[in-house]
Amino acid sequence: MNGKSTRLAERRERLVAQAAAQRAALAQNLAPWRAPLALADQGVAALRCLGRHPALLVGATLTIAALRPKRLGRAIGLVWGTWQFGRKLLGR
Repeated sequence: MNGKSTRLAERRERLVAQAAAQRAALAQNLAPWRAPLALADQGVAALRCLGRHPALLVGATLTIAALRPKRLGRAIGLVWGTWQFGRKLLGR
């Protein structure tokens, strides 16, 4: 190998080692966030599911209304607020 190829190979080795160290550090720094991010991801998935199947939302509301008529207004407000929050969160 000539001198330039040798220097490039050495530089590549250093960069690969540096990238590996950075990946390890990033994984260590993000470890405490794994559980909260997984929970948030599940919440977003649930909101997307409700967005694709609004009949589920209507069915849940009707079930609540049938079981507890006195709390219907509060339940509708909660569902509406959750729906609006989900729409804002998903940017729709």
